[in-house]
Amino acid sequence: MALDPVPIRESIEFALAHGRGEQPPARAPVRLYVMGEESWRDFETWPPPGYSPQHYYLQPDAALSTQLPGESEADHYRYDPADPTPGVGGVIMRARGGGRVDNTKLEARPDVLTYTSAVLGSDVEVIGDVSAEIWFRSSRPSADVFVRLCDVHSDGRSYNVCDGLVGLSGANEIACARVQLWSTAHRFKRGHRIRVQVSSGAFPRYARNPGTGESHVMATVLRPADQTVYHDASRPSAVILPTLA
Repeated sequence: MALDPVPIRESIEFALAHGRGEQPPARAPVRLYVMGEESWRDFETWPPPGYSPQHYYLQPDAALSTQLPGESEADHYRYDPADPTPGVGGVIMRARGGGRVDNTKLEARPDVLTYTSAVLGSDVEVIGDVSAEIWFRSSRPSADVFVRLCDVHSDGRSYNVCDGLVGLSGANEIACARVQLWSTAHRFKRGHRIRVQVSSGAFPRYARNPGTGESHVMATVLRPADQTVYHDASRPSAVILPTLA
């Protein structure tokens, strides 16, 4: 993939100005690359004004909607640290394997739940801090919850936007897992869909949870766990997106 010339050019301009004892070119305090739109934009503050938190709720039948869910059965999956859910794309500090990649194969795994919106009738712009509230229970006291936001293109391919993971203790009791995802600037285009993944890992980006309560790094015993995700009127799981009003 070709390098974006904008940050390279601006870095050279900044360095040359200082080297010459000159004032660097005036720029806005915040400059963001808006994915989906594939363009650079300037803002005066971070997070920028005009973006309000919008809840997208997990629904029955793998749906995602801004409407509160009604009564529904919980969803289940089994996480096995001996066959950990792999990390695909995202923030990875190596030359290959990171960034935006097709998640279709990952989402076909039985240890990954997906919830997908209807086809968007208009663009949805998301800029700011992204979080999720997932009502969750594990068969083991120690468990992780990994949440990923994806952009599903009209051809069905699913590309990661941002994600985050939280480790839980006392996970064998029903509770709301609050997950802080990476901040983002992304425009979901009309005709696309918004998708949320819920799983219990992204190995090796995050060390696998052994299911025993031992250190993720030093554990020698691996125990699978049966995980439950709730999305009903009293336990409304959701991803919270800062959307342009």
